[in-house]
Amino acid sequence: MTQYGPAAVVIPTLNEIAHIEGLLWHLLAEPPEVVGEILVADGGSRDGTQEAVHRIARSEPRVRLIDNPDRIQAAGVNRAVAMADRRFGVIVRVDAHALYPGQYVGRLLAALEASGADSVVVRLDTVGRNCLQRAVAAAQNSRVGTGGSAHRMGRVSCFVDHGHHAAFRRAAFEQAGGYDETFEANEDAELDARIRAQGGRIWLDVGIPVTYFPRSTLTGLAKQYRRYGSGRAQTWLKHGETLRLRQMLPPAVLLAVTASLILSLVTPYALVVPLGYFAVLLAASLSLAIDAGSACVLLAAPALATMHFAWGWGFLRRMAAGRSRGAEHASRRSIARAAAAESGGERKA
Repeated sequence: MTQYGPAAVVIPTLNEIAHIEGLLWHLLAEPPEVVGEILVADGGSRDGTQEAVHRIARSEPRVRLIDNPDRIQAAGVNRAVAMADRRFGVIVRVDAHALYPGQYVGRLLAALEASGADSVVVRLDTVGRNCLQRAVAAAQNSRVGTGGSAHRMGRVSCFVDHGHHAAFRRAAFEQAGGYDETFEANEDAELDARIRAQGGRIWLDVGIPVTYFPRSTLTGLAKQYRRYGSGRAQTWLKHGETLRLRQMLPPAVLLAVTASLILSLVTPYALVVPLGYFAVLLAASLSLAIDAGSACVLLAAPALATMHFAWGWGFLRRMAAGRSRGAEHASRRSIARAAAAESGGERKA
């Protein structure tokens, strides 16, 4: 047992009947000295998830089902942390639709102790089950798809700015204020920004990988990446941190391709930009397909385009909305100040 003692494991759920029972038994295989309790924060599942948790809880007192009326994951985790037994000094976040290695919680506790960090994040290995999923997985595991983010492609454990959330020292999580529940996505990176701002450190342990299954349709992938882009813009608007090149490229590509297509109505030479972009995607997908030995991975080209354009659109849309609200608020403050000054002048007169 580490210096932190047992952990409270938090699982936000919504209609996860396909995964929840297996996940709970997997976590319960670790002893009470490691997994002190498991809180399932359910957002109103109607597929039998709640009933499955109740069945297990009747024989396993470490399992508790709690209500998450706000439905979103950030709110569910915050509520579960607030209700977790105060004896447990570490919070482990687990998502129901992923696969976790054996002794997952124990390894996280050991990583927290060895690193001295406030948070441990892990590498996310994306794996596909069907043809399109394999293509999406190859795209998400590639530099063209993710820009080389550490928790996607990192192979060396080190301190990082952000990663896939796994374990927190409870004191650090609570001191930072938990997740911002106004975020539709990117709430993890936004919380990491606050943890770093208060002097906290985040350790990426590449030896504890989590297996993630991606969206199985391009429509689902587009919705997911639109939220990602929107969430990243929301984080920038809140904290003003410098954007990395990989975060600036999707909106830049979207704007360049869109402008070139419009300009091509005047001159066909403008098509060199979108044709060049799609040539890069085709070359990347061919390379990924050869590496994977699967013709399915050729579909990485449309998957990559979907990821780039949806992320870029979500980012630009959120930025425009944020700037508009900021200007509106500034205008209201100016009007209020002018009115106050005028009122003060009248009183003086």
